[in-house]
Amino acid sequence: MKIQQIETYSKTNLSLVRVTTDDGSTGWGQIAPFNADISAVVLHRQISAQALGQNAFEISSLVDRILEATYKFPGSYICRALTGLETALWDLRGKIEDQSVCELIGGTPSSFPVYGSSMRRDIQPKDEAERLMRLRDQYGYQAFKIRVGSVCGHDQDQWEGRTETLVPTVRQAVGENIALLVDGNSCYTPRKAIQVGQMLEDNQVCHFEEPCPYWELEWTAEVTAALNLDVAGGEQDCWLPVWRRMIDIEAVDVVQPDICYIGGL
Repeated sequence: MKIQQIETYSKTNLSLVRVTTDDGSTGWGQIAPFNADISAVVLHRQISAQALGQNAFEISSLVDRILEATYKFPGSYICRALTGLETALWDLRGKIEDQSVCELIGGTPSSFPVYGSSMRRDIQPKDEAERLMRLRDQYGYQAFKIRVGSVCGHDQDQWEGRTETLVPTVRQAVGENIALLVDGNSCYTPRKAIQVGQMLEDNQVCHFEEPCPYWELEWTAEVTAALNLDVAGGEQDCWLPVWRRMIDIEAVDVVQPDICYIGGL
């Protein structure tokens, strides 16, 4: 079964990929969001030529060949674009074999817990706490993630005192039985991250994501070693050697590969 056609349907931050084989079978995938339309161009310009005419079921070896063929262009856009093709091929195989992708890779479909993610820093702590309380009561969330610091903030809060007010305010509002996670979005130096982390531990926060600039693995490792709560990271990373090093030096307690950023499964 050969890959015959690769199509994309794109808006700025959304791009879906349809793969069609020579027998008319189809599979759908998704390119990573954020400038997805640019990633779609990369897919057509640099990846499609390597995939057309190839065996649609030999996904792993095809991915390896594409990464080698694009060796002069390593990084995020290649991996984001590759995700669209790779996930479409898994969808295609799942339809043909009448199995979920979970089953195809050896898993068993089951339920799993989710958290509600705030995604905002432009909201007052009191209003954020009330909003999360409503979501808890309306949808039954048992965990929430909120954002502390500021994006690549060089130790600066979104506004002065926000983080130190937000965390205890949300904790008091949602109750002690709700798991609370935070995301620093690469805000802090190690020293400041440890200070913030100790405050988080005092408020029973269980997860501190990306406390330091994500590319500074040694910084993050220092924070991980100093704190008892789980330090997490890896969402932004797409390159396997970085993942190996992250794990080897125990930079984080929880690794967070994003399928859309790393080129697929």
